[in-house]
Amino acid sequence: MTTSAPGGRERRPGRRGDLLDPLCPTRQLLDRVGTKWTSMTVKVLAEAAPGELRFAELRRRIPGISQKMLSVTLQSLVRDGLVARRVEPTVPPAVHYRLTALGLSLETPLAALRDWAETHMPEIDRNNRLADEPASGQGARPTES
Repeated sequence: MTTSAPGGRERRPGRRGDLLDPLCPTRQLLDRVGTKWTSMTVKVLAEAAPGELRFAELRRRIPGISQKMLSVTLQSLVRDGLVARRVEPTVPPAVHYRLTALGLSLETPLAALRDWAETHMPEIDRNNRLADEPASGQGARPTES
């Protein structure tokens, strides 16, 4: 089945721009990298690029992340090809992580998201406070800009 996209172009379900479809590339990417731990890990590794960081150093630089969550996050990033993992054959093994070229390319859109958040979170927080205030038994309506 095809549908008409803006401009009269045909597209199939699951193709670009159909965020509601589970096969949409954007949706699939957000499912994989849309967590705070993933974005923080990518940021910390991007700051170290082109160098590498060991697991313990990553954990020190990411406030609040547990050992298990960092391990799961890194495994996912390695599986997706965003992070490279290098093991030194020492006792105990020294494991190093760095962003791949693909991972480095993800830092730019994540930085744009961080910039957007820095600009707009005060307004979002204000809207939440207004919505939580009683106004005739209901929360006030958030402001529109």
